[in-house]
Amino acid sequence: MRYEIAPLFCRPWTLNGITPRLIESHYENNYGAAVKRLNAIWTELDGPALNVASVQMIHRLKQEEASALNSALLHELYFASLGGDGRVLPTLLAEALSRDFGSVDLWRNQFVALAEALAGGSGWVLLAWLPRLGRLINQSVTDTSPPIAGAIPILALDMFEHAFHIDFGPNASAYVAAFMRNIEWNAVRERYEDALSTRPPRPLEQKEFADLPSVSADDVNAMLRSGAPVQIIDVRPRHYSSRASDIMDGAVWRDPERVDEWMGEFSKDTPIITYCVYGFHIGCQTAEKLRKAGYEAQYMAGGHSAWKAIEGPVKLFPTAVRPDAAHE
Repeated sequence: MRYEIAPLFCRPWTLNGITPRLIESHYENNYGAAVKRLNAIWTELDGPALNVASVQMIHRLKQEEASALNSALLHELYFASLGGDGRVLPTLLAEALSRDFGSVDLWRNQFVALAEALAGGSGWVLLAWLPRLGRLINQSVTDTSPPIAGAIPILALDMFEHAFHIDFGPNASAYVAAFMRNIEWNAVRERYEDALSTRPPRPLEQKEFADLPSVSADDVNAMLRSGAPVQIIDVRPRHYSSRASDIMDGAVWRDPERVDEWMGEFSKDTPIITYCVYGFHIGCQTAEKLRKAGYEAQYMAGGHSAWKAIEGPVKLFPTAVRPDAAHE
């Protein structure tokens, strides 16, 4: 395996306030060194000696590989971020930044602040698309703060000293300002469009309950906080709930095996939310039975575990209604 040098993306002589000498040095010496180091690491990893290498050696090589590969990829993105008029944003990006940061100016202020916080240190500032959240985020990447998993960088600012010292000396703020003036927003827009096509991680899919309405633990918490009328039924199986110490505050426990016996206790005029341990079969099956009987029922995705994970309020099982005592 071999990593090929990418041609320089920007045209150094067109940049405003950044000299070709700085770009050439950065590209040839720093980016070139990262690629050379990466290929040397891959030679070791692909070589026959790896078969007898120690665990410690393999660990070291893989750590060095990650560092060198990140350096090569982020340098390529950095050079591809330069060469335009940083003052003029395509409509698509201006709207996206306003949506996710409040305004283009608020995005810019945050991005610049992250960069200036790295002055005198080392690291990268990235604008990235996060499919999991469906939004753009800024992030500061250092040795102790790695890139966010799953995020797709579309704009990169190199804050290592080698990126600016030839032109700007220790004046990192002037370098950041020059970078912002030279952003090639059309290329950023193209990368943003490409990133939009990346699907988020696949969510849990229960095909047998595909048509059954569900609600998240966060949404249930919001309902309870707002005082919205809702009936919440804990249907964790008896063998599980009898060993559990707590129950959602605002919920009542009912045996899921006796739905037909207790469903008449609840009103058909008020929505019902059922939940089990993890949000799989029991909570879904109970909600399904209630819906067939004419109730407006849905299940809470993630169940009691999701409720505990968001630190939703719980209470001890009242002695009189503990699963091992109820409905005997």
